[in-house]
Amino acid sequence: MRNERKHRPRPKLFTLMELMIVLVILGLLMALVTPRFIGRAEQAKHRSAQMQIQFLVNAIHDYYLDVGEYPNRLEALIQNPGNEKWNGPYLEPPRLPKDPWDQEYYYRYPGQHGRFDLSSYGADKAPGGAGVNAEIRSWE
Repeated sequence: MRNERKHRPRPKLFTLMELMIVLVILGLLMALVTPRFIGRAEQAKHRSAQMQIQFLVNAIHDYYLDVGEYPNRLEALIQNPGNEKWNGPYLEPPRLPKDPWDQEYYYRYPGQHGRFDLSSYGADKAPGGAGVNAEIRSWE
């Protein structure tokens, strides 16, 4: 008796060249698409900082309505600085919010551009800049 082996067709596999082509195509797509998403993320952070500044400005005005003067420091929005007219907290404790780049907001009282100045340096964390690196300011 002869031992006959049936030849099964081998499953088709990708060749190394085909895999390399697919990886190159995926790399090109990532190179084209990723910067767009990163740009959108920075724009979203910039918009979030604008909204947070407006929220803080409202809390500062609430403080003013109760106390009759603007706070010397933003911490007065969370913890009574010793004023009997204080009716806070004006923000949710335990701490002040940070900007989307994990930096503290810059507050100045009295302000140079209004009764007070409140700002964030933006993505580059430095004064000035343009686009997403531009400062976000309460007076603009």
